[in-house]
Amino acid sequence: MGLEGGRYVHSYDAQELQSYLQENVDGFGTLDAITKFSDGQSNPTYKLTSGVRHYVLRAKPPGKLLKSAHAVDREYRVMQALAGTDVAVPRVLHLSQDASPMGTQFFVMDMVEGRIFWDPALPELDKAARTRVYDAMNGTLAALHSVDPAAVGLGDYGKPGNYFERQVGRWSGQYRDAETDKLPDADWVMDWLAANMVADDGASSIVHGDYRIDNMIFAPDAEQVAALLDWELSTLGHPLADLAYQCMHWRLPHAGHFRGLAGVDRAETGLPTEDAYVDLYCERRGIARPDNWTFYVVFSYFRLLAILQGVLKRGLDGNASNPRDSDMMRQVIALMAAEARKLANG
Repeated sequence: MGLEGGRYVHSYDAQELQSYLQENVDGFGTLDAITKFSDGQSNPTYKLTSGVRHYVLRAKPPGKLLKSAHAVDREYRVMQALAGTDVAVPRVLHLSQDASPMGTQFFVMDMVEGRIFWDPALPELDKAARTRVYDAMNGTLAALHSVDPAAVGLGDYGKPGNYFERQVGRWSGQYRDAETDKLPDADWVMDWLAANMVADDGASSIVHGDYRIDNMIFAPDAEQVAALLDWELSTLGHPLADLAYQCMHWRLPHAGHFRGLAGVDRAETGLPTEDAYVDLYCERRGIARPDNWTFYVVFSYFRLLAILQGVLKRGLDGNASNPRDSDMMRQVIALMAAEARKLANG
């Protein structure tokens, strides 16, 4: 571990890492290049080149971490379990121990070639292709939530009981641990979620935890999901958490630091409305349209702002994989808290 630009970064010996990979990854040859991906990775992620083959190495960041954060071992386990299901995931190849040549735990997986869409408005595609992309996302989410966790060895991947009660408690604690400024709106939203807790209806599935368009790789020549990535926050939980989280992103502004769809003409661009997307998901899964939708979306706002608060705290502590301007992050967190309160108030 070393310091670079005021933050902790991985330090490693390339020859030692090559020897380790040759011993633990079937068919791995020489380590010709290792390049860090720069795009906002919570867990630092590297492209490994070995001859004509490419791999991806994803590691815990170095330094002091929040409890239960950056769980690369859970990412590895869930992708390994989903291999062979209708959910497209990369093939995982090896999970290290904490004592590794990178100084932290990491896993290696195949690199999936394809397209990543960073803007959910999909300006690079035509209207018909946009419709197909959103249909593919909807189908992948429904397929994930239809997987029987016990059948793929994930029956113990989460805790029993009211998922949202646990999650509100968890993220409230994470937010408090990472709190840097007093935000009355965030305090209000935490209290509102606790006071308006939904009853446990028994629904449970594998939930991704960060289901959004830029965590997917689409096929190079088709509007099909080739790989669903970034499983760090996955667990067993309520499937509506994933659905509401994705829909929450669409309510965010389509400007500045946000990649939302607020203000984007859905009919003109070929993108589905939130209601149409939810209806299609429910049709695919054969379930009724959810009650208490506002709770699920407000929860999604709070959960994301708690995650961003952790990113801000790590950046201020000099331990962010991709540190962002702290003033900008504070503004984003405050805006999300205010929007969640406004939504809860109707």
